[in-house]
Amino acid sequence: MIRTKEQLIIENDELRARMAEIEDALAAIRNGEVDAIMVSGSQGEQVYSVSSAETPYRTFIEEMSEGAVTLTKEGTILYCNPRFAAIVQSPYEKVIGSSLQRFISPDDNSKLDNFLSQLTHDKHDVIVVSLTNTLYLRLSIHLLPPYLQGDNYIIIATDISDLKKKENELTEIIRKLVIHIKALRALRIDNICDTLDTVGRKNKLEFANDKLNKEILKLNRLVEKLKQRQKKATI
Repeated sequence: MIRTKEQLIIENDELRARMAEIEDALAAIRNGEVDAIMVSGSQGEQVYSVSSAETPYRTFIEEMSEGAVTLTKEGTILYCNPRFAAIVQSPYEKVIGSSLQRFISPDDNSKLDNFLSQLTHDKHDVIVVSLTNTLYLRLSIHLLPPYLQGDNYIIIATDISDLKKKENELTEIIRKLVIHIKALRALRIDNICDTLDTVGRKNKLEFANDKLNKEILKLNRLVEKLKQRQKKATI
């Protein structure tokens, strides 16, 4: 189809306008005025972070005192920060791509799997697990937002081993106190029983004494009567 000069001029102006928009967008990205861009594709609209905007957040994650992990639905570690590698006492490069279950104690693996299966995008929660290296972690777990592609988990891991140690020490103290209280209670019961036995024996003795005194009184009366009869008989 042959286009007229006027059509070519109009098309050229439209192309120049689109080019100007693209140049403005690129300039904004170069100047750090854009944090992310949205791209429409076959899978819908997707958000991509601009590296300059991502850098401060990545630095924060890398330097934070808690462990940070991105975990797949299958339990594979896609990413972790150096702190998490230090907590599990394993080289960073060996943690990436490995299974989280490798570091969790066997007794807590099923508990963690059941916990993860109940999470939704509207619900996040925390769980305490023990590691194979005897440390204890408090895991705060979220599902990644849908627009970030996938149903992976974000995990923030806090080492609570010292708190758990103090908790165990307190539990042991309480256990010993309960034993002492039971022992004191048993001793008190024994003392009460002994006291009751002593009172019972005392009551029995007093009853026997009363009975004996009555018998003696009867005998004295009988002796007096016999004396009086004997006296009359001698007159």
